[in-house]
Amino acid sequence: MSDLPYLAATELQSVGTPTLWAVTIAGVLALLVLDFLVTRRPHEVSMREALGWSAFYIALPLAFGAWVWSRYGSQQGVEYLTGYLVEKSLSVDNLFVFMLLLAAFAVPAVLAQRVLLYGITGALVLRAIFIAVGAAALQTLDFAFLLFAIILLLTAAKLLRDALTGHEQEVDINNMRSVKLLRRFMPVTEEYQGTKMIVRLDGRRTLTPLALVVVAVLATDIVFAVDSVPAVYGITEDPYLVFATNAFALLGLRALYFVLHAALSRLVHLSYGLAVILAFIGLKLGLHWAHGIWPGVPEIPTLASLGVIIGVLVVVTLTSLRATSKSDGDEKEVVVERH
Repeated sequence: MSDLPYLAATELQSVGTPTLWAVTIAGVLALLVLDFLVTRRPHEVSMREALGWSAFYIALPLAFGAWVWSRYGSQQGVEYLTGYLVEKSLSVDNLFVFMLLLAAFAVPAVLAQRVLLYGITGALVLRAIFIAVGAAALQTLDFAFLLFAIILLLTAAKLLRDALTGHEQEVDINNMRSVKLLRRFMPVTEEYQGTKMIVRLDGRRTLTPLALVVVAVLATDIVFAVDSVPAVYGITEDPYLVFATNAFALLGLRALYFVLHAALSRLVHLSYGLAVILAFIGLKLGLHWAHGIWPGVPEIPTLASLGVIIGVLVVVTLTSLRATSKSDGDEKEVVVERH
């Protein structure tokens, strides 16, 4: 978050000129079109293909961050990189939910990347809307930062509760509201029909399972948008940087899914880490709001936030790998004893 004096319900400071916005949106749309062209023929994604695209989508935002740093200074550069790291962390959690949905709907491997691409496109649209709403709220409501802080603290509490109870790992498609609603209005085929979401059977328009899983993924996008946009506004108040961090974090998810598919199940402590990060950013936002009313209230610098976020992610990754490695070792011992 910038070190500029706190100004409630006023114009936001932004590096985004009309030209920069136009170029960035055009670039995002071009990358989405490229992804749709890549997935126009359903196929199973090889690890080599996934690694290549993942490297591209990691190098691109880092290069953009270097440009922001050199063009606008270290403050904006740190804000962008911190925001990107937060959004990338949340997007990995997003991927975990996608993985559960793909498994629950028994999505064929050849269609997985098309489902992911629909989910990413929907997430981009929804987050763009939430970013605009968030910017309007910051400009018109003097308690907007407090509202964002409350949202993040409640989200952190829910993440922690779900992690402790194991609820986060359960997906019952028959109880999903979006699935129930679609089935109420249209029949659904038993089998997938390639990339088609609607087919004609016996003269009636009929949904395919692909339509159900796409709608389910889009429904989860709404939940993640509510969480992620206030989180990045806790790092920077610049709507352009908020959009850029969200866009870059989401664009590479299709390829990253196939790289991390096996590793995702091993990140058993990720939700604990995200709960800590969101609670920390919520605290940061609350202090920022209070500082605007009582100048004596301290604020948390963005650079310190970057250190905390990196530290939490490193700790939960190491503890997750240790926990799963120990679990794998115990299973092997049991197998040996049985033999």
